[in-house]
Amino acid sequence: MSASFAPIERPDGHASVRAAVRNSIGRVTLADPERRNALRIELSLDLEAAVADALAGGAEVLVLDADPPVFCSGGDLDDLVAPRASLADIGRGAAALRACPVPTIAVVDGPVIGAGITLALACDVIVCSPRASFDPRLLDLGVHPGGGQLRELSRRIGRQGAVALSLLGDVLSGAEAEARGLVWRCVPVEALESTALDWAGRVVSRPSAAVRRAKATLDATIDLPADDAVRIETDAQQWSMEQEWIPERVARLRERLARRSSR
Repeated sequence: MSASFAPIERPDGHASVRAAVRNSIGRVTLADPERRNALRIELSLDLEAAVADALAGGAEVLVLDADPPVFCSGGDLDDLVAPRASLADIGRGAAALRACPVPTIAVVDGPVIGAGITLALACDVIVCSPRASFDPRLLDLGVHPGGGQLRELSRRIGRQGAVALSLLGDVLSGAEAEARGLVWRCVPVEALESTALDWAGRVVSRPSAAVRRAKATLDATIDLPADDAVRIETDAQQWSMEQEWIPERVARLRERLARRSSR
């Protein structure tokens, strides 16, 4: 029989997560460093609310980062012994990231441990520094990986990689994570933020509706047979070519090409 839990209210707002939007770029920061940004129910609910706030504030891309020194230390040990919320509710923050209609970028500049990996994996792209490390560790406590962690690990680094990390207890450094495809880039610490913001800036320079539909199409077709995927992509491409932004953007491209050829 599943346990029942009293609802946890957050009258203080989302105190353990900060959210801000500037120039259509949403910044969502895990901000509970005293608890090593542990994936407690409070942080999960705060993260869910922060993602919603950023989208409501006009964000067309989300950048998820964390106050140092740890990106996320995983589940709270006290909560493991005496749970205060259901696993579904503890997963609401990651679920909000996965459901985000705009591109999401995780910026990792420290250890990611246990269930905390689900937060990074819930984002579309991960960029990290050499100070990052990825250590699932859940089975050290006898806890089965959850929240989609095994699925996402196997998608990014294959079944062997998922076994090595989750079952064998291997740990990847930032550079190793890049080499194996767990993260997209591992860059020097001083370049970490600028790399993420450069990508985010490129997103917001593009038509929002086209970006959102492209992300939705990618998610809808990733497991489909080729013929079905091609049909859905072609329908979306035809829709995009009928939009009002096409003539203006083609004209701007021609102007840039003309300037280059005249140099």
